[in-house]
Amino acid sequence: MFRALVLDDADGTVTHSIRELDETALPNGNVTVAVEYTTVNYKDGLVVSGAGGLVKRYPHVPGIDFAGSVLDSRHSAYRPGDKVVLTGWRVGEVQWGGCAQKAAVNGDWLVPLPADLTTRQAMAIGTAGFTAMLAVMALEAHGVTPASGEVLVTGAAGGVGSVATAILAKRGYHVIASTGRADAHDYLTHLGATAIVDRSPFAEPAKRPLEGERWAGCVDSVGGNTLARVLAQTKYACSVAAVGLAGGTKLEHTVIPFLLRGVNLLGIDSVMCPTQRRLTAWARLCTDLPLDKLGAMTIVAGLQDVPRLAAEILKGQVRGRVVVDVNR
Repeated sequence: MFRALVLDDADGTVTHSIRELDETALPNGNVTVAVEYTTVNYKDGLVVSGAGGLVKRYPHVPGIDFAGSVLDSRHSAYRPGDKVVLTGWRVGEVQWGGCAQKAAVNGDWLVPLPADLTTRQAMAIGTAGFTAMLAVMALEAHGVTPASGEVLVTGAAGGVGSVATAILAKRGYHVIASTGRADAHDYLTHLGATAIVDRSPFAEPAKRPLEGERWAGCVDSVGGNTLARVLAQTKYACSVAAVGLAGGTKLEHTVIPFLLRGVNLLGIDSVMCPTQRRLTAWARLCTDLPLDKLGAMTIVAGLQDVPRLAAEILKGQVRGRVVVDVNR
């Protein structure tokens, strides 16, 4: 038997409860993992609230990432006792996820826990931090360097933004953090931001296809009008990595920044990311993310706290990262 946060659909309304389940309830998978930690990401907020229609079948266990130890394996790469991490692959959406003491998945979706990380640290990073690393890698692959100029991070107090700010600062970038939360200024400065700007002007619709050139790069977790304004302000031949949609899914803009300034809009997908790129990103996280900053950006919760935190993260009320101890 094991504990899990279980979602049900009651006439169109998603309900939640913590239950004791038998291992036979687990989905098919050639690796069974004793989960130690999971997290709460923006997508988890959507799943737990029932928004976006991400879950097609109930009952359902949410949690789009987890870290723990292998209990049983029929996969050649893993043996009982191995420490592993999972992010993405639509676990927690299509298949039961990490908000439980046990999970069963396809072993191809797992990666070994890096030797320099604990399972708790891996989930302090989680999908959000993994996505942030992919964004930084994409910017650098397109020529952005610390010498290029200012790099903007939008939604900087959130999970992706917090990790992106810390990574970029450690790598020597001049990081400008955008947030609407006055209480987050000291926090972002501690993570390495050299300046803080208010998010409000970015939320206004773009009035011109091109504005003054300022940003050498951007990690944007907001989308919508914010992404349109950032593209209009991006320097010649520089890049914006789009990782989120907290501010909306529509991009109402022109192609002018791409045609007249050669701006690159880089889409970042962490869900179906190939395994080799995953391994590269986790290795980079061990060297490029200042692990001493993780404590400042992390709160620890239990399974019973997930529904409340899921609602709060959709409202932009969760700062940094949430680590969920499933055994707490």
